[in-house]
Amino acid sequence: MVRIIPNRLSVLFGLVELVRHELHIRNPMTKEEKKARSAEIIKNHVGFSLGAALIPMPAADLLAVSAVQLNMLRQLAGLYKVSFMDTLGKNIISAVAGSSAARLGASLVKAIPGVGTIVGELSMPVLSGASTYALGRVVANHLYQGGTLDDLDLRNARKGYQSEMENGKRVAEEMTLTEPKPRYDTDDALFKLEKLAEMKEAGVLTEAEFQKLKEKLLAQI
Repeated sequence: MVRIIPNRLSVLFGLVELVRHELHIRNPMTKEEKKARSAEIIKNHVGFSLGAALIPMPAADLLAVSAVQLNMLRQLAGLYKVSFMDTLGKNIISAVAGSSAARLGASLVKAIPGVGTIVGELSMPVLSGASTYALGRVVANHLYQGGTLDDLDLRNARKGYQSEMENGKRVAEEMTLTEPKPRYDTDDALFKLEKLAEMKEAGVLTEAEFQKLKEKLLAQI
C-alpha cells in the first residue's frame, strides 16, 4: 500500500485558513472592516490580472484573467458569507465583464507576426487589470449593501462596470509602475516601432493608440 504524504505547503495554507476562520468566529468583522478587506481582495486580483495578461498566447491570456476574476468573486462571496458556485461566478463574469472588445482585441493582436506580442504586452495588462477592478467594485458594492450573487441585477451591474472602467485603468496603470517591465535593445525596439507605424498606416491603430504605445515602447529601451 502506497502511503501518500500531503504537500507541506498545502497543509500550511489549510492551517492558515483554519486560523482565519477561528479568528473570524471569535471576532466577527464589522461592515466597514469587510469593505476595507474587499478593497484589498480587489487590489490583489488586479495585480494577478496584470501578470496573467502577459501570457503571449492569444485567448490563453483571457482564460487566465477570467480564472483570476472567478477567484476574486469566490473570495468576496466568502468574505460576505454568501453562497458561491463556479457556474454562477462564470455567468456573472460573462454577463458583466464579457471579453470586452478592447481586451479581446488586445489579446488577438498577439497573433500578428513580428509585433503582436509587444502590442499585447503594452495594452492587455492595463485593460485586464481595469476589467478586474471594475467587476470587483460592482460586486463588492452589491454585497456591501446586503445583496447576494444570486440577486445581482446583471443589467445594472453592467452599467456600473462600464462606469468603473476608467477608474480601473488609472488603478492598473499606477500598479504597472511598480511592476518589472521587459527591456528591449535599441535594434529590437526600432523594429517593433516600425511595425507599430505600419499598423497605424493600415488603420489597425489610431494615432492616439500609436502614440501611447510608442511612448511605452521607447520608455523600455
